[in-house]
Amino acid sequence: MKKIHINYNTNIIVKDLSEHYNALATNIQFLGKDIKTIAFSSVQPNEGKSTVTINLSKALSELGYKVLLIDADTRKSVLANRFRVEGGKIEGLTSYLSGNTEIENILYSTDIPNLTIIPAGKVPPSPLSLIQNPNFELMLNAFRKYYDYVIIDTPPIGAVIDAAIIAQKCDGSVLITESGAIKRKFVKKAIEQLESSGSRFLGSVLNKVDIESSHYGAYGAYGVYGKYGERVED
Repeated sequence: MKKIHINYNTNIIVKDLSEHYNALATNIQFLGKDIKTIAFSSVQPNEGKSTVTINLSKALSELGYKVLLIDADTRKSVLANRFRVEGGKIEGLTSYLSGNTEIENILYSTDIPNLTIIPAGKVPPSPLSLIQNPNFELMLNAFRKYYDYVIIDTPPIGAVIDAAIIAQKCDGSVLITESGAIKRKFVKKAIEQLESSGSRFLGSVLNKVDIESSHYGAYGAYGVYGKYGERVED
């Protein structure tokens, strides 16, 4: 298995917020052993979705869990710019789903113990058709037996339908939303889209909280809030 190095010079690993990510990891654990594959989305780009997924994956792996992070944002991956691979080019999810490589060739170990990553790969001509490929669900079912948690970074659900399709194949879904950036009606619509997929909606992560005008006491407040499946009201 090749190894990916995470670029710590970016803000993708947020050390000062480890307490909040640990709290989120704890919330994920309390969801139960049947929740292993989780799709993470946001309403729009730049809400911090990829930062949350990799830091959550790191927190879970540091607790001793075997974690697989899948970059399924094959249209415009943020995570792709944060990795450096040993020994050549990166084969990713799109290479496997298109039949151009075997599944073992897209699994990469990392500098974080217990954390494995599947990169998105090259942007395909038809991203939607690839994630609808039966091999995607077969892949998840296989990984569910081997990993304790499979965290899936999906495209923003307010932009494309990919996240809802991926969520349908997962045990649950989570919506990440930037504090003060998204109107409630759009958050509510995004939750309804995730719920309509048939996946269990687990909750929301409130991200990028302004500590100057809030009571959270840190840059971000990370947690799965409210009752699972609870809708956001206007």
